[in-house]
Amino acid sequence: MSTFPLQVTATPAALALIAEIRREHGDILFHQSGGCCDGSSPMCYPRSEFLVGDSDVHLGEIGDVPFYISKPQFEYWKHTQLIIDVVEGRGGMFSLENGRGVRFLVRSRLFSDDEVDALIAAGRF
Repeated sequence: MSTFPLQVTATPAALALIAEIRREHGDILFHQSGGCCDGSSPMCYPRSEFLVGDSDVHLGEIGDVPFYISKPQFEYWKHTQLIIDVVEGRGGMFSLENGRGVRFLVRSRLFSDDEVDALIAAGRF
């Protein structure tokens, strides 16, 4: 079995907020679509209310919650590990953290050459 670096991970603050949202809403998922306004933030939805499309890429799981990204965004971000964090502010209008005084935020770091090679070997790049 090939090992490769996580393409998405979360800070302890994000994991705590995910757990809180799951207690209130049950099964949820994240989607990163790109674009302006709310679309540039990771959005958290009830799993039953968001249809994942054929052009969405499953990056991984954070807090046992699936995280998807649109194919164009994946092509742009595939050289980086996405790190989901929480900061003060207003969440996306349709995202489940809205109204809590905090919002999810994407931070990132570039993969090393060795990590990119591992992702390529695993068919994840």
